[in-house]
Amino acid sequence: MIPAVRQRWQAWWQSRQPPADTHETTQRNVYIVPTWAGIAFCCTLGVLLLASINEQISLGYALTFALTGAGLASMHTTHGNLRGLQMDLKSPEGVHAGDEYVLELRLHNRGRARFGIAVSAQLDTGATEPAWVDVPALGHATLKLRLPATRRGLQALPRLIVTTRFPLGFFRAWSYWRPASAVWVYPQPEVAPPPFPAQAEAGAGEAASNRQSARGTDFSGVRSYRRGDSLKQILWRKSALALDQGLTPWVRETEAPLARDLWLDWRDTQGRDVEARLSRLTAWVLAAERLGQPYGLRLAGQEIAPSLGLTHRQACLETLAGFGA
Repeated sequence: MIPAVRQRWQAWWQSRQPPADTHETTQRNVYIVPTWAGIAFCCTLGVLLLASINEQISLGYALTFALTGAGLASMHTTHGNLRGLQMDLKSPEGVHAGDEYVLELRLHNRGRARFGIAVSAQLDTGATEPAWVDVPALGHATLKLRLPATRRGLQALPRLIVTTRFPLGFFRAWSYWRPASAVWVYPQPEVAPPPFPAQAEAGAGEAASNRQSARGTDFSGVRSYRRGDSLKQILWRKSALALDQGLTPWVRETEAPLARDLWLDWRDTQGRDVEARLSRLTAWVLAAERLGQPYGLRLAGQEIAPSLGLTHRQACLETLAGFGA
C-alpha cells in the first residue's frame, strides 16, 4: 500500500515539474515552512499571549501583536525573496569517474535585490552542501555547484533545491528544479598504462618506413646537417659558403606524416575485469591524443575510424563510458 501511494505521489509531483534546463520560481512551485527558530519564535509568542491574558497587561498585548506582525512580515519577505527568480543551466562538460563536475547556474532577477539564495543537489546519500549567492536588483549572478561523478555512463543531473531563509531565518522557502541535461562520466584512466599494444606499434613502424621512403616530398624548412641525413637532403648551393668556412651544411627539413593505423582494441586488454579494461583504453585514448597520434577504437562490435581532435576524443570516451549500459 505504502509503495503504491509513494509512486502515485512521485508521479503527481513530477507531472507538476517536468525536466527543463530553465526554471522560474512562481507562486505555484515555491514552498515555505517555519524553521526550528521560527517554531521557537511562535512558542514564545504563545507564552507572551497567555501571560498577557492572565495578567491583563496591555503592553504585553502590544508586544505580542508587534512581534506577530514582524513574524508575518518575515514570512512574506522570505517567500518574496525567492519568488520570481529566473534560472538557467549550462550543460556540464564530461568528466572521469571519481572526479567532480561543475554545474554553472545563471540567475536572472527582474525585481529588487535577492539575498541569501542557496542551491544544493539531492543525491542518493542526501543533500550536498549548498552554494550561496546574492542577486542584485535588475541584474544577474552566476553560481557554481561542484558535484561528484561516481559512476561512469550518461548520468542524469540530480534534482536541485533552491532555498532561502532571508531575512530572519524564521522561515525556509524552497523550490525544486529538475534539470533536463545529463553529464557524461568517462572511465577513470589507468594511472601508469603500458605502451600502446603491439599491433599499434607495428603499424607505427610500418608508417615510419613509409615516411622514410617519402622523405623530401613535404618541405617544411631548413636545418643544420645531422648524422644519418641522406645526401639528397643537402642543399648544396646554400651550403657552399658554409662548407668553405668549415661549417656543417644545410639540410632540407621535411614533414613526416603521422601513422594512421593506431588501433586501440578491446582484445588487447584481456586478462582484466571490465572496468580495468575500460580504464586502460581510456588512458591510451588520452595518450594518443596528447601525442598527436591518430587513433581508432574497436570495442566489442563497435568501431571508430582513426582520427584526431576534440570531437573524435569525445566520441571515443563516450563510447567507453556507455559500454555495457
